[in-house]
Amino acid sequence: MKSIPYERPPGDVVPRNEPPRFYYPLATVKCVGSPLFRSQEARDFACLLDVDPDVARWSCDDVELSYGGETYRIDFVITGRDDQTFMVDVAEDAPKPPDWIELAVGRLGHAYRPVTMHDFVDSNRLANAKDLLRYGFYRCPLGDRVRILAALDEMGSLTVAEALSAFREGRPMACLAALILQGFLEVDLDDALIGPETAVRRIRD
Repeated sequence: MKSIPYERPPGDVVPRNEPPRFYYPLATVKCVGSPLFRSQEARDFACLLDVDPDVARWSCDDVELSYGGETYRIDFVITGRDDQTFMVDVAEDAPKPPDWIELAVGRLGHAYRPVTMHDFVDSNRLANAKDLLRYGFYRCPLGDRVRILAALDEMGSLTVAEALSAFREGRPMACLAALILQGFLEVDLDDALIGPETAVRRIRD
């Protein structure tokens, strides 16, 4: 689904400073604060953050940096599972930040990472993440969650087609996607698009 149509006001020649907007999919999992994005590229990168097991949380609020009278907007502040924090700048090809950006980010105690979304645009991981996040607002009923976890304890792994038959109270695909996004289950997101033969496994801490 495409983003909401938008026309830039006359005279607005700095796209980076445009107000944040809504892009699809709307659901997020690890976002702290309001999930408003400057571009579809930033929204797509947030999808990758939500399925990254090394990411604890991320935010796109209050990410404007100032230095020497200049200002620059960063897309994300990300905290990893190891409590390391870094700021990410996202662009379709390559971000073009001012020379002082790493110094300004470093003063806040973060690391700086530019991201080129062209490297991910055709990846299975991004496509799978966006498909899963269509169900990001859904919550699996307790009975279904217990049934699928018990089945995986017994079998070790199931295919997606087999796992769907374990859900009786809620919508099967929505339940499966929700449990993947919430960290109960895992599937391979990189090798291929999620399909009937994709293996489903239980995540254990």
